[in-house]
Amino acid sequence: MNLALWLERTARVHGDRPALLDGTRILADYRSFHAQSASLGAALSARGIPPGARIALFMANCPDYLVAMNAVWIAGAAVVPINAKLHPREAAWILEDSGAALCLATPGLAQALREVAETEVIDTGAPDFAAACTGPGRDCEPRAEDDLAWLFYTSGTTGRPKGVRMTHAMLMAMSMSMSYQADGDSISPEDGVLYGAPMSHGAGIYSMMHILHGCRHICPPSRGFDAAEVLALAAELGPIHMFMAPTMVRRLTDVGKRTGQRGDGLRSIVYAGGPMYLADIVEAVDWFGPRFLQIYGQGECPMAITALPRADVADRSHPRWRERLASVGRAQSLVELRVAGPTGAPLATGETGEILVQGAPVMPGYWRNEATTAKTLIDGWLWTGDMGRLDADGYLTLQDRSKDMIISGGSNIYPREVEEALLQHPDLREVAVVGRASAEWGEEVVAFVVAHDPAPEAGALDALCLERIARFKRPKAYRFLPELPKNNYGKVLKTELRRLLEEEET
Repeated sequence: MNLALWLERTARVHGDRPALLDGTRILADYRSFHAQSASLGAALSARGIPPGARIALFMANCPDYLVAMNAVWIAGAAVVPINAKLHPREAAWILEDSGAALCLATPGLAQALREVAETEVIDTGAPDFAAACTGPGRDCEPRAEDDLAWLFYTSGTTGRPKGVRMTHAMLMAMSMSMSYQADGDSISPEDGVLYGAPMSHGAGIYSMMHILHGCRHICPPSRGFDAAEVLALAAELGPIHMFMAPTMVRRLTDVGKRTGQRGDGLRSIVYAGGPMYLADIVEAVDWFGPRFLQIYGQGECPMAITALPRADVADRSHPRWRERLASVGRAQSLVELRVAGPTGAPLATGETGEILVQGAPVMPGYWRNEATTAKTLIDGWLWTGDMGRLDADGYLTLQDRSKDMIISGGSNIYPREVEEALLQHPDLREVAVVGRASAEWGEEVVAFVVAHDPAPEAGALDALCLERIARFKRPKAYRFLPELPKNNYGKVLKTELRRLLEEEET
């Protein structure tokens, strides 16, 4: 079944409901929303793009994102979402690896991408794109449940992104679990979803269940996350649902308390994408009330591993409420969860091991990467690479990440890609990148470098990074060392580097 059928069915039954909003301004009802997507889907098919092809979206948050996403599915193709914050060269690599037939890019991103990519790029602000959304439409191309719907690139420990294959069935299972079960939150047609987090990530996936229920889709005029803007829009357009990274929750609480706003109109905030500090969520609930729920997932099992419902997040009566609030909740209805040792055998309650999951929302494998797929999917279980422990009631607490990923502002940063960029400087001998705690971003990047004499200025290293990687991946600080700490096998001891940062803090 094709995911775009949800839009088609909602348009047939509830065509007059408001669908796409730019701030408070209604741009389209569901009938018009579907007509635009069906028209664009027909235009894509007319260009000779066959079912099963990949079409990339290098787009900032905007109503056209949802039109384009559904148009790709209507044509029978798969979406390749690319984070709008990536450097054009990084986006070009994803286009090449995915074999994308075409890329749709918002104004401001299209021209920069054209300069470095061989794939054809269409500017969604150009007249020909608008014309393609107003012509004759087409019916949904039939799709099987295991057909590719969403090819999501998530960085790997080698520094090169891996393409996670998400099928139509995977995303439908995730949507049904999140919208109908106690795992997530109930959704009604009166609700609106406000897109403050990137639509190329969890926020875009979050749209599917809201299309199913005929909700409003609201893009803030800032095209990003501005806490004051969110509070103002929610007060005027509520009830509102949102997907937020923990750092966004922190910023929302700061602005709310400073201005005296209690979050009128905000009905539900799903937080995920990084570690939520216990003190931050306690303060957020104390100020805004029971509006928060947490999910834990990853690209390989999107938004669908565990959930901590709002009753648990707001509870202060249970004798172990703090422990539960520090957890990521219990297994969602459509998955089976296990904390395992090196052989995959389940560990006893309270023991720490790697988190394994299996079920309908788990990916079938990585894009054109059989070797990594074989290491990650073993006997039907997804080895997440995250470490955790289960308590007697089934609550999962994350202990650490087995990989060195840094999560800053809800975005994943892998040290290797930053290290490779910095090592292009001729005066650097060695580089090791780690994350340190940040009150604003959750984590931020710190680079330890060993340089020739004289050592380059930090500004020169910044400029080098900005030429090669996205701005948000750039180190916030540099530490110059005579040598990097290493073990007997010559491997850099990043645990020692983190200890050095902790000593600085104290």
